[in-house]
Amino acid sequence: MLTSVLALALVAQAAQPEAGSGELAAGTDILTLIAEATVVVKAVMLILLVFSAVSWAIIFFKLWTYRRAEEQSSTFLGVFRKSSKFSEVQAVCPTLAASPLVGLFQSAYAELTAQLRTGAAGEAIKPGGPPGRPTLKSLEAVDRALLRATSVELHRLEHRLPFLATTASITPFIGLFGTVWGIMIAFQGIAAAGSTSLGVVAQPIAEALIATAMGLFAAIPAVYFYNQFTNKVKEFAAAMDDFALEFLNISERNFT
Repeated sequence: MLTSVLALALVAQAAQPEAGSGELAAGTDILTLIAEATVVVKAVMLILLVFSAVSWAIIFFKLWTYRRAEEQSSTFLGVFRKSSKFSEVQAVCPTLAASPLVGLFQSAYAELTAQLRTGAAGEAIKPGGPPGRPTLKSLEAVDRALLRATSVELHRLEHRLPFLATTASITPFIGLFGTVWGIMIAFQGIAAAGSTSLGVVAQPIAEALIATAMGLFAAIPAVYFYNQFTNKVKEFAAAMDDFALEFLNISERNFT
């Protein structure tokens, strides 16, 4: 609101003829404003630039990561549903490590194998009889292994996303701080010069508006991609839940 009022005041002042208006037009380009900004405003701009650069790095990294995870998850599901043995699926897991489904499968497969080996070692085979059918001692233990793996994979998928949320929430306020500081400098200039002409107040207010613009430039893409990535993580979570149920059904049919 304060910025809007000051902007209207500037428009009103611009309608009045002022000496030196040509000099003002020549000296208010963005690079000049940044170079001539106060130390506080420059510090604000630097902080916002760092937030923006890190946010964009995270955004591009997550776009690449989630794309690989989707592609490899699709490939893994095709292999899982076509294979007749879990050992065949285990053999391809190292080449599809980006898929969160691989983490679930390996955790559940390790628990399944441990139970089957323990059961086979404890069974007494009758002389001349066929070897006993391997059975699971606890299907709930396999389910718990899947739940633990799901938690680990979700944490991996959500890694660095909180920084985007922080950027989206804090950078507008940092930019607003730069705006308020610039307006304070503008009022000090008015008091020192005893005049409300554009030549006195325009530059510090322009510096303030640059800080606000940089804050919004950092916050807007962070908000958008944070929401996009959060929805993507939910999709991965739903896929992992479906896979866990499918794995449990297969285990129950074959080993109980």
